[in-house]
Amino acid sequence: MPEMERVGLLFGSFNPIHNGHLMIANYMLIEIPFDEIWFVVSPQNPFKKRESLASEHNRIEMVNLAIADFNYFKAIDVEFKMQIPSYTIETLKLLREMHLQIEFSLIMGSDNLQNFHKWKNYHEILENYKIVVYPRKGFNINIEHSNINVIKAPIIELSSTYIREKIKQRKKINFFLPEKVYQYIENNTLYK
Repeated sequence: MPEMERVGLLFGSFNPIHNGHLMIANYMLIEIPFDEIWFVVSPQNPFKKRESLASEHNRIEMVNLAIADFNYFKAIDVEFKMQIPSYTIETLKLLREMHLQIEFSLIMGSDNLQNFHKWKNYHEILENYKIVVYPRKGFNINIEHSNINVIKAPIIELSSTYIREKIKQRKKINFFLPEKVYQYIENNTLYK
């Protein structure tokens, strides 16, 4: 029987995708190791407000621009075709049905793990999928389970919220974003 491909799923609004996302994804690729990392662009996180969210088209386009030169990264818009708000368990089940030869793992920050018990059917996720957790400043790991792998990744204090705020203030944020994403935001006057 051929060995299954290992894919890490990094869910997010990616509003916008930034260098911190790419650094975490690259770290996971090296350290776990995964064969690929898939960026699952969420139409709307059930725990977040929609008002500052760029369109689905803009966000998937920015992810595609950010990862275009890396064949081990992939942008996934599967949740765009699902009911909103989308729930991780439903996405995981759908991806597993679509890709029987792939073993999927969920990648999340310790901030998300802290609220994991609020997720729809979180026990089912915990029992059926491996979860790789990277540290976020100020958030402790509060769950122990054989399917949870806490890694000592570098703590990256960069957020899409911070970037959006600085764009509104007309600050120079070139080095926080991949160049193509920065140009896309400028050309489409996003977040202003």
